[in-house]
Amino acid sequence: MKQQTITRLRRLAVAVILTLTHCGVQAQTGMPEVSMPATDSIVALVDSIYTATQLDSLVQMTDSTLTEGTSIVLNDLASEVSKKTRRDWSTWKPNPQRALWLALVIPGGGQIYNRKYWKLPIVYGGFVGCIYALNWNNNMYKDYAQAYLDIMDDDPNTASYNKFLHLGRQITPQNEERYKQIFKSRKDKYRRWRDLSFFVMLGIYAISVIDAYVDAELSDFDISKDLSLKVRPAVMNNKQSSNPLYATSLGVNCSLNF
Repeated sequence: MKQQTITRLRRLAVAVILTLTHCGVQAQTGMPEVSMPATDSIVALVDSIYTATQLDSLVQMTDSTLTEGTSIVLNDLASEVSKKTRRDWSTWKPNPQRALWLALVIPGGGQIYNRKYWKLPIVYGGFVGCIYALNWNNNMYKDYAQAYLDIMDDDPNTASYNKFLHLGRQITPQNEERYKQIFKSRKDKYRRWRDLSFFVMLGIYAISVIDAYVDAELSDFDISKDLSLKVRPAVMNNKQSSNPLYATSLGVNCSLNF
């Protein structure tokens, strides 16, 4: 039963190929189109035209043709995909808009897209340094803020400020006001440094975005190796007199080649 099904499918494939060939001949010669019969009619027509031996040889030829054609199509498709995926990096030009959006979404993404990998340590080093400074200043601010609150209240059980005192020092009524001013000034100082670390981190982020966009925009900007300044004397017309002797002036001509 299985062999009969395979044989029928092969005969159907032969019939389809013959039908497509017939339609192609009609399209090339301009013959009027003829409606095609149903699938069973096509198979029966093929069986009536060809003998069993001819049909078996035709089926074998069709199988080899289909296999060869499939391999050719797959090879052509693979070559086209390879051509599309292969990129010539020597002539590649980054897109400024894409570099801008990548830098906005991912810090350092614009530099990676522009293939400027040497800038990544600068960008990420700046971010790591700012995050460390932000965290350290924030912890110091919290400690001094709590110490200032403890020294300002009258509860003797809240004495977190003792850890900031030097060995053997104690807070007495004589020096209490001075330590209050010290804790308050240090609390405010670390708060300013914490805020400054945050704004510096935002500045590094903004600079990385601007750098990615400008770098992509100027990627094809051609600068000649002959970058030089030439200074030479020149005779210029001052248009102050009709006499050629008085209408000219001596000057200096500067030309910059780039």
